[in-house]
Amino acid sequence: MKNKETIGILQFGCAKNLIDLELMLGILVKKGYKYSLDYDSKNIRTVIINTCSFINDAEKESIKAIINMIEKGKRIILTGCLVQKYKEELKNLLPEVKNYIGTCDYENIVEAIENKEYYNVSNIPEYNYCENIKREQITVGSSSYIKIAEGCYYNCGYCVIPNLRGKYKSRKIENIINEAQELANKGVSEVVLIAQDTTSYGLDLYQKPMLATLLKELNKIENLNWIRLMYAYPTNFDEELMKTINNLNKVVKYIDIPLQHSNIEVLKRMKRPAINYREFIKKIRKNIKNVAIRTTFIVGYPGETEEEFTDLYNFIKDMKFDKVGIFTYSREKNTYAYNLKPQIKQSIKNKRKKILMELQKKISLKINKNYTEKNIQCIIEEIHSNNIVVARSYKDAPEVDGLVYIKTKKFLTPGDIVNVKITDATCYDLYGVI
Repeated sequence: MKNKETIGILQFGCAKNLIDLELMLGILVKKGYKYSLDYDSKNIRTVIINTCSFINDAEKESIKAIINMIEKGKRIILTGCLVQKYKEELKNLLPEVKNYIGTCDYENIVEAIENKEYYNVSNIPEYNYCENIKREQITVGSSSYIKIAEGCYYNCGYCVIPNLRGKYKSRKIENIINEAQELANKGVSEVVLIAQDTTSYGLDLYQKPMLATLLKELNKIENLNWIRLMYAYPTNFDEELMKTINNLNKVVKYIDIPLQHSNIEVLKRMKRPAINYREFIKKIRKNIKNVAIRTTFIVGYPGETEEEFTDLYNFIKDMKFDKVGIFTYSREKNTYAYNLKPQIKQSIKNKRKKILMELQKKISLKINKNYTEKNIQCIIEEIHSNNIVVARSYKDAPEVDGLVYIKTKKFLTPGDIVNVKITDATCYDLYGVI
């Protein structure tokens, strides 16, 4: 049998996009292909570029990489959100690229590889998780992501995701449990549950939210240590779910819940849940002991007044979130907000972002300093040769949050869960000893 070529891979975007790439690689490996992260190698002829289209900057990064690979004479298989968003436009913009796969058509990656020209981008995306394929994980460590659903029920005013990923589709509980067990058997210590909206999990399959049930089942896996929840949406984040998180010993007391704004009028224009988030956050803290909360906000949404921005500033100041991400509004075609007026100048958006980031730095530093001389549970990430161990606390998610630098002569391995006495802190990171 003729040896099949090694495919280079270049990944952009979020963990959800990464899992799609890993599923594509699983399909290719099953068909006898190999893959390499060294996409620049002279031995690599074909490169899969899995693109992102979350905001304008992400699009520019993907386009830059595509042009770079074209200039190096690579044959490109283009996949991901940029392909789904721009469909026909990309073919005109990049005539050198002949092979395209949409966000919900990744099962056809072999056809894209084996044909000189291939175009499979569904006009109406409908996501199906390829359950019969084992992901080829390109990043292996103490933790691993599990996609529990894809798509979205909602139509937030600024967001293109429903157009790119289709309607909400949950995976079956038994499939998620099986994947988590396999990962635990491989030595993965922490699973991180992701979706566009994790709190709606199960609505399509079971006609009711089933995230609490899923967490209870995952908590039974003996050789799994931590379960982390990301991308929670305020709707369906009820008291039952809060109490479930509080009561399950393996579910870390960490909530990632993008709120996007605090002002009721802005939330209405965003087509977001227009609820009193002050009371909502108080309720989470009341029901989940020692919970760490991460959230994100958008500044400069069309029509955002100084008064509305001040409302957001005061909300962040008062709520004292553990982690906050700030985005400037990115104007996206085919969204409700695209034609809203007035659009806010970029200079004003940048200024508002800077103000909030400076505020949050002070809050984060104070929160972190409060851990000094206290013990905190951490997961080991890397072992360095100079008696320094890199870890994450329960209140830090992979990639997006801070780290804990531990000085110790103790023998540890990645994935170990240890208690660390914190000796010092910065805005983002902690320092400690065992």
